[in-house]
Amino acid sequence: MSAADAAAGGPILAIDTATSAVVVALGTADGQPLAMTAWPAGHRHGELLLGSVERLMAEAGVERGRLGGIVVGTGPGAFTGLRVGLATAKALAHGLDRPIAGVATSDALIAASADAASGGVVLLLPAGPSDRVLVRSGTPPRLLPGGTEPVLGPDDTLVAVDLAGRASGDALARGEQARAGLARELLRLGAARLGAGGDDLARLVPQYVTLPRGVAAAPAEEVVWSHGRR
Repeated sequence: MSAADAAAGGPILAIDTATSAVVVALGTADGQPLAMTAWPAGHRHGELLLGSVERLMAEAGVERGRLGGIVVGTGPGAFTGLRVGLATAKALAHGLDRPIAGVATSDALIAASADAASGGVVLLLPAGPSDRVLVRSGTPPRLLPGGTEPVLGPDDTLVAVDLAGRASGDALARGEQARAGLARELLRLGAARLGAGGDDLARLVPQYVTLPRGVAAAPAEEVVWSHGRR
């Protein structure tokens, strides 16, 4: 029996670095939360992420070899954070020979919103200092240039994350509520995706909304609006 077979049904590890708060969580094979932590990312994703993963697993008494799979948030988000998160998750999946599943962070935030059951959640995320990204469930993210406001229907509810000063107080409060449930929904959605076979490790890509100065937008497979795979 291989190590991967032996770990089948083991706990799953979820990582998300798409927002200003890094999320690391452990859950059962069916996505029930076991332990989670979150911390302000700043510019220290690469410096702190793996240590945070190791601490959470140690506190939960879960050894790497027991993991049954890896879940990673794919954005939308900024280049640096997503790149570190995806690289870390892929390295763990490859090194442990475990399946990996990408979950759009926006899907998890929408699912975690208090108004998700109504189906009218409109999620706003930052895209650089002036632009924003609008996401509705089941549709690709759409860039809103600076100064452009979203067109809302009568039953829509605006949820804003990481947009202090660029969205209403009510939308920001709903965004914080959604962020509080992000780990839970990453685990739930990721467990379902792992159960369906997960993603191709080599083709799993993030949804970048901004690139650092001097970085080109090629190759195309690294700068796409996709939900985990092309």
